[in-house]
Amino acid sequence: MLIYSPHNTPRLRYIIDYFNEKLGLNAVVTDDEQLYKAHLSEKINYSSAGIADDELFIQSVGLLQEDEIKKHKLECFEWNNTTAFFQTNDDAGFDIFSAVFYCISRYEEYLEYEPDEYGRFAHWNSLAWKNDFLMKPVVDVWLKEFGKLLQSKFPAFTLHPTPYTFIPTYDIDIAWSYKNKGFWRSIAASIKQPSTIAERLEVVRGKKQDPFDCYDWLKQLHQTHQLSPIYFFLVAEERGELDRNISPKQKALQQLIVQTKQLADVGLHPSVHSNTAKECLAKEKNTLQQIIRQPVAKSRHHYLQLHVPHSYRELIAAGITDDYTMGYGTVNGFRASTSNSFLWYDLEKEKTTALRIHPFAFMEANSFYEVKQSAEEALTELRHLFEEVKKVNGTFITIFHNHFLGTDPMFSGWKEMYEEFVAAAQ
Repeated sequence: MLIYSPHNTPRLRYIIDYFNEKLGLNAVVTDDEQLYKAHLSEKINYSSAGIADDELFIQSVGLLQEDEIKKHKLECFEWNNTTAFFQTNDDAGFDIFSAVFYCISRYEEYLEYEPDEYGRFAHWNSLAWKNDFLMKPVVDVWLKEFGKLLQSKFPAFTLHPTPYTFIPTYDIDIAWSYKNKGFWRSIAASIKQPSTIAERLEVVRGKKQDPFDCYDWLKQLHQTHQLSPIYFFLVAEERGELDRNISPKQKALQQLIVQTKQLADVGLHPSVHSNTAKECLAKEKNTLQQIIRQPVAKSRHHYLQLHVPHSYRELIAAGITDDYTMGYGTVNGFRASTSNSFLWYDLEKEKTTALRIHPFAFMEANSFYEVKQSAEEALTELRHLFEEVKKVNGTFITIFHNHFLGTDPMFSGWKEMYEEFVAAAQ
């Protein structure tokens, strides 16, 4: 397939590579109009006006030929029972290349915005939230419909879509509630919460299971449903208000991580402190690598402390190849408007990077702490997001924390809710 554009830019090449990956195309871009006209097979004209009768014409709105970051006037409209923007008068009805680029490059996160209480890009700034499509992976819908358009225009054309996938992931911020916290930390916690002393003593003496210990149960759940989970461990040596895990020097935590690695994938959960202390990210990565005796390639920032482009550049410098932070820490949905992974495009440098971004759609902490949902209400939302992803053969990534899935009375019902969902998510 040949794609013509008078502006063969890095942005356009990036987005065509993305379409090639997601739809199984083999498209190349040319700015040679005569070569394009002479092409006898499938061809797409991406310019301001039509050229040939045997082409698929997509009218460019100009975003992909720019090399600057500026605010664009975006007006959403209904398209094929979903939402789109960059409306045009062409075969597609909107500039799908520019719309996809705007979403997955996280263009809006480079603009001025009102941060949330943790300094993050807040969901209420997003186009998806303002136009009520945060709960739908519209990029995946657009690609599916675009595939149909290609087949309608070029009957001999064959698509090779990717299959639906479910990836359960876990953030291990605080591995245990009572165990392995050291004498003085346990004393301080007992003074602060005297009602827990009796239970704390039973757990420490081995007479009762720690409330946050759900690891054997998860192991069985994954084996039963043949799942391939990913665990992200916080291994910061410096404790802070938000970084409160067990010390990575504790043999018990090291043993837990090693045991987890035997049956699942393990990634780094960079501390909040690592966002401002540059040396901490490499140090924490090295700590985890020494524990598992293998290179660490995956990450998800603690408290979802993602700041574009800084955070991604730091991950690349540290040798991370796959990041799972893309999502909001306040509401569930599709921050990049897609459920599928994509390579990060550094918009300031106008460069495609090798860092692959894996968006998640649901985190139970959003439901519980932010939206104040019950386990039953959260299950309804979880199922809705799951169905949206399955309809487009996407990748459904969830985040759960071990303390939600243990025996702490505060999270009563969440373990059962999760088990019910996993049983139906195949």
